[in-house]
Amino acid sequence: MTETLTYLQELLAIPSPTGYTREVTDYLLATLSRLGYEPRRTAKGNVMVTVKGADQSKHRLVTAHIDTLGTMVRAIKADGRLKLDRIGGFPWNMIEGENCLVHIAANGKTVSGTILLHQTSTHVYKDAGTVERTQDNMEVRLDEKVTTEAETRALGIEVGDFVSFDPRTTITETGFVKSRFLDDKVSVAVLLHLLQVYQEQGLNLPYTTHFLFSSIEEVGNGGNSSIPDETVEYLAVDMGAMGDDQQTDEYTVSICVKDATGPYNYDFRQHLVKLAKDQEIPFKLDIYPYYGSDASAAMAAGAEVKHALLGAGIESSHSYERTHKDSIEATERLVDAYLKSNLVE
Repeated sequence: MTETLTYLQELLAIPSPTGYTREVTDYLLATLSRLGYEPRRTAKGNVMVTVKGADQSKHRLVTAHIDTLGTMVRAIKADGRLKLDRIGGFPWNMIEGENCLVHIAANGKTVSGTILLHQTSTHVYKDAGTVERTQDNMEVRLDEKVTTEAETRALGIEVGDFVSFDPRTTITETGFVKSRFLDDKVSVAVLLHLLQVYQEQGLNLPYTTHFLFSSIEEVGNGGNSSIPDETVEYLAVDMGAMGDDQQTDEYTVSICVKDATGPYNYDFRQHLVKLAKDQEIPFKLDIYPYYGSDASAAMAAGAEVKHALLGAGIESSHSYERTHKDSIEATERLVDAYLKSNLVE
């Protein structure tokens, strides 16, 4: 787990809102190359690495997504502050009070700031606590001496510049991992560590397996292309959603039976359940009602595969998230068991 958590911390430190993933894909390409693989960046911006297996006639594909939620500059206000447009699905209150970075396309620099409600001061605005948070009243307070639109533009900031959020990553002595963007950088870290182990052990997987690190999952289409024709199974490794009526917790691996797009392949799901039971990996079955994955995007695009979804249990998804090392470990064990298993019957 130490190496997995090291990968996770490195990934979380790299800003990567959907559409602004060059730095994190560079990290993946460098890391995978250092491990002895031959990764490639696709035209869409995903990263793919293929591991040849004993059987090269039927392939597997495993995904985890490297992109995160974020925002983009929508307008520069008369007082020099910024209006935002969301990237990915989250309510505005989920980012209120968060520190952020504006990534300036014109000069490659960053400017820090804080995302706030316009009516933040309770000493001035009677409705500060009750007003609905919307695109029109959420703004970035820049850490620069700017009071006009012209002064902000003089920094190089322009409409379309990406804005990333401070992940605030913390690992507690009790084993909890708190951070934004555990969805889905936990899964990326798990796959990187497994690839490292397989290389170190000289392991020959039973089937040729493609590891696809998708870069535009948060907007719904990251892993729906670059699927080799020989692929018959598609496993998305993503987060398990927690909340009322959910079985998922922070200490087991969650196997999704259905999301907003419909049920996952029953035989594939039962194959994962049997592996978990046989190897005494703690797991929970669950339905994620407002959720889609790379695997469901692939199915919508017409992929002729069996598809499944599993992942670590993530508390407060799309906000300041939390999981536990036990859940990460259970996820890694189940992915490993699957990759070493026979095809789903």
